[in-house]
Amino acid sequence: MTDLEAPLRRAAPALLGYAAVRALGLVVLAVWSAARGKSAHTLLTARWDALWYTRVADLGYGYEVRLPNGDVHSNLAFFPLLPWLERFMHAVSPLSYADGGLAVSLLASLAAAWGIFAVAEHVYGRRAALCAVLLWAMLPVGIVQSMAYSESLFTALAAWSLYAASTGRWLTAGTLALLAGLTRPVGLAVVAAVWVAGIASFVQDRSTAPAHGARNWRCALGLVLAPLGAAGYVLWVGHRTGKGPLGYLDVQAGWRNGFDGGAAFARFVGEKFTSFPSALAGVGLIVGVGLVVWLYVVGIRQGQPLPLLVYTGVVTALALCASSYFGSKPRLLIPAFPLLFPLALALARLRISRSAWVVGGVAVASAVYGAFWLNGTGPP
Repeated sequence: MTDLEAPLRRAAPALLGYAAVRALGLVVLAVWSAARGKSAHTLLTARWDALWYTRVADLGYGYEVRLPNGDVHSNLAFFPLLPWLERFMHAVSPLSYADGGLAVSLLASLAAAWGIFAVAEHVYGRRAALCAVLLWAMLPVGIVQSMAYSESLFTALAAWSLYAASTGRWLTAGTLALLAGLTRPVGLAVVAAVWVAGIASFVQDRSTAPAHGARNWRCALGLVLAPLGAAGYVLWVGHRTGKGPLGYLDVQAGWRNGFDGGAAFARFVGEKFTSFPSALAGVGLIVGVGLVVWLYVVGIRQGQPLPLLVYTGVVTALALCASSYFGSKPRLLIPAFPLLFPLALALARLRISRSAWVVGGVAVASAVYGAFWLNGTGPP
């Protein structure tokens, strides 16, 4: 048995469960879309961000849309790793750029599920890891994991980077963090987590530095590699736009996107209470944010490793405190998988028959909601 076969065999039940949940979601989406006269394939491959990624893969950078209000939507806002992979898939197969993106996302979602299992098993054991993977598959907006979006690719890179850092594989952790930084702006969360883990390792080994010289050098090199992806792309955008190191922030400003500490989101929630029907949505948003914060606090109390807490904290802060695209916030939280670990522990403590009923019921509800949500008018 190879070094890969044993971990894969341990994770196999989780991966099969993940595939079954996502397959259910795709079947429900196909039926729902057909009933509404829409194409499920188009919804998965040619909507919102998916279109922007395929344009980058096909035409490169430089495409932009100028809106009547003066906003400029530039494709420089989209990090390059997914378009590069779409272009690679198109070059080596008969797949279109869009279908190449869908194939990458489907494969990456399985890699992400395996990575989540590896991280959770390392911290909490096999049964909790299985539950964590199923919960990630059953997120209300889990259908995004099967779209030609970058969430699955980013989560896979993040999860495996965190696992590598937690097991002392520093070159792997740094390389995967570099790639995560080429995937989404929130790659900074992976960099921060790897740096925290690396610094903790240096501190722990300080008294025995001669005995761990080689490991410390690998750790140092991993820490150097980690930020190069995000920093390299941001600096390249600044050079291309002629606006220096902060040029990427100007690109995001053209999309009316930035970091304001959550002030715009708070105003958005407050406006929901101006009428009775929308007030119910406001209550739901407050409950949702409260649940996210509560899960993070529970993770602290349950002793989640500091790198996981740093990663989750940065992902959550960037998702909730961005100043635009409020309807996309649930999607932006998809990579924050350690938030699910307290729920996974609770589910793992149930009898198998009861947990099976819970998983089945939530999986059906998630599939129905995902089909309803993706067939809506707003951006996913």
